[in-house]
Amino acid sequence: MQGRLKCWARTIKRDVHALYLASRDPRVPWYAKALAIIVAGYALSPIDLIPDFIPVLGYLDDVILVPLGILLVIRLIPPDIMAEHRELASAAQDRPVSQTAAVVIAVVWVLSIALAGWLAYAYFGRRNSN
Repeated sequence: MQGRLKCWARTIKRDVHALYLASRDPRVPWYAKALAIIVAGYALSPIDLIPDFIPVLGYLDDVILVPLGILLVIRLIPPDIMAEHRELASAAQDRPVSQTAAVVIAVVWVLSIALAGWLAYAYFGRRNSN
């Protein structure tokens, strides 16, 4: 059972990457590109419709909405184009992860949080002193 779940998760990850690649392909219709960007963005986003800390319901959107969105977009993309992008996504999964990109993303998040904290402090600090 655990092996099947890992395989399913790996397939979902590959298909999300393939959808992202397909969204940049000029042979894909515009409506499929738009939906592919939405589904891939939602799947990769840390923000969910239902937060993950809510027991059971928190993971329903990840387990139901993302795969359904992927299936819908796959049906809108011509099969030969989708097969081509799945192969590219599979090849990308086998490559090593870029440590530099991970550090850059972490720094951007830390700076964004620091900026938000500073702006909140400046806004509420001025408000309380008046």
